[in-house]
Amino acid sequence: MEKNEKALYAELDAYIDAMPTKQGALISVLHKAQDIFGYLPKEVQTHVADKLDVPASKVYGVLTFYSFFTMTQKGKNRVNVCMGTACFVRGADKILERFERDLNMKANTTSEDKLWSLDALRCIGACGLAPIITVNGKSHGRLVEDDVPGIIASCLEEKEGA
Repeated sequence: MEKNEKALYAELDAYIDAMPTKQGALISVLHKAQDIFGYLPKEVQTHVADKLDVPASKVYGVLTFYSFFTMTQKGKNRVNVCMGTACFVRGADKILERFERDLNMKANTTSEDKLWSLDALRCIGACGLAPIITVNGKSHGRLVEDDVPGIIASCLEEKEGA
């Protein structure tokens, strides 16, 4: 385990150790682990199972049941396109296609350079803003296909300035 990775596990352990009880804490611990690591690979799943004294199969079952958990590494820029009914009927499919075309990648994948992740979600629960996407946790609503290039450019500018 490399030095930086040890610090990540230490941060997770501190979070778990500070909990008043570990019973019923699996989902909140997995959220924290995903915030820390960016995703939940097998090693992190096993670590969480050991720390919470639950079977690894239970951890895996929760991960595969809830769509907001991921077991694959995501890109630095995370684009989530809502494909729920309200968004779809207002053109979310065209927005997703534009992202695929402009980023030269398919939905539900991460680019080889780990700069982009593009995911199609079932619903983000903001139907009044349809069609809506989130980019790095920030919502962008009432979009049209021609908004996509500006959103991509804005992400690239933010990364250059960071």
